[in-house]
Amino acid sequence: MHVGMPTHATHLVRTPDGRDLEVLVTGPADGLPLVFHHGTPQAAVPFGILERPAAERGLRTVSYSRPGYGRSTPRADAATTATVADDAADTAFVLDALGHDTFVTLGWSGGGPRALACAAMLPGRCLAATSGVGIAPPDAGGLDQTAGMGPENVAEYAAVAQGSEALRAFLEEHGTPMLSATADDIARELGGLLPPVDQAAMTGELAEYLAAASRHAGAQGIVGWRDDDLTHSRPWGFDLGAVTVPTAIWQGSEDLMVPFAHAQWLVAHVAGARAHLVEGEGHVSLLMRMGDILDDLLAMARQ
Repeated sequence: MHVGMPTHATHLVRTPDGRDLEVLVTGPADGLPLVFHHGTPQAAVPFGILERPAAERGLRTVSYSRPGYGRSTPRADAATTATVADDAADTAFVLDALGHDTFVTLGWSGGGPRALACAAMLPGRCLAATSGVGIAPPDAGGLDQTAGMGPENVAEYAAVAQGSEALRAFLEEHGTPMLSATADDIARELGGLLPPVDQAAMTGELAEYLAAASRHAGAQGIVGWRDDDLTHSRPWGFDLGAVTVPTAIWQGSEDLMVPFAHAQWLVAHVAGARAHLVEGEGHVSLLMRMGDILDDLLAMARQ
């Protein structure tokens, strides 16, 4: 079945603590929800590379801008105590507001931990979860977090380690151009984070999506990016070894944003995780395997 350009509905969902979450929905109204957790720094914008194959498989794509991104209210505790587990609670609020119960989920890059959080925290609702090119937790024993990363990410990790104010200053100086990039600019802004396979992929619709998601991420300045980084830097708030929901880890061997070793660590520590460690792919080029990724996710959900 061929599916044309998706149509989208935008919602603002109010959480019990009074925050608004910006939610984007597309696909068949009666489809199984696919919750997509975007990367860092990104926000919820139309993403045909995901949404078309999802609709072809009967999935209704639900994405939302994490706190501080797009039109979503920042968390008051982002600089101090917020955890990745809190985003699983936000996912549940979004699904409740839309009238959905069970779902599958895919997280990409900075969204990868959120997909794993859903598997850990919502086992009665989450049927299967995939972390695509996702980072490992900061307390990952035996893993050097920045080994193999491009220089831009190494510098960002160093700023995170100096605290909230140092990170804010770093992102305002070095990150702001990324939040206004066009499709023609985005590859240049990512610089040393793109191996040749990713540079080749950064054209057409993929470049347009990444630029649009980055621009929308900056609707409130660098606050969402800062808060994402700070949340990633503390324990995630759930036990990867206790996950019972079917889970997969996808990663490319050439990734300079999230090194291959992160995926290898996750495969070894997420209970029962399927490993899809793909030689020759990078951080963004792997997005072009979306049909395979969704087929694998649905196969896990039917186990």
